[in-house]
Amino acid sequence: QVQLVESGGGLGQAGGSLRLSCVASGGTFSLLGMGWFRQAPGKEREFVAAISWSGATTDYADSVKGRFTISRDNAKNTVYLQMNSLKPEDTAVYYCAAKIGSSYSYKYWGQGTQVTVSS
Repeated sequence: QVQLVESGGGLGQAGGSLRLSCVASGGTFSLLGMGWFRQAPGKEREFVAAISWSGATTDYADSVKGRFTISRDNAKNTVYLQMNSLKPEDTAVYYCAAKIGSSYSYKYWGQGTQVTVSS
């Protein structure tokens, strides 16, 4: 069973930056495709960013492209989400997720970390 623990959430200012981290355990991290999702109260969970098991490919939602960067450090079993140029609409609970290689759907989820962006 893969376990994921997010950290780095908190209060940010519009135009500022935050970095989220997700540490994985219980699996071979280098074989996991990793992703970040977010969910605001009363809204559906939405995709934010993803990175392949090799780190060679990344994918971003249009709403964050050019502002957020996903990366991974396999030696630390950690995936990061660098969030720059924050906007109030980035406010949400952010979830780390994992899937096996290029599997169709994400199987493992963290408990989430709150990100709040003030004006």
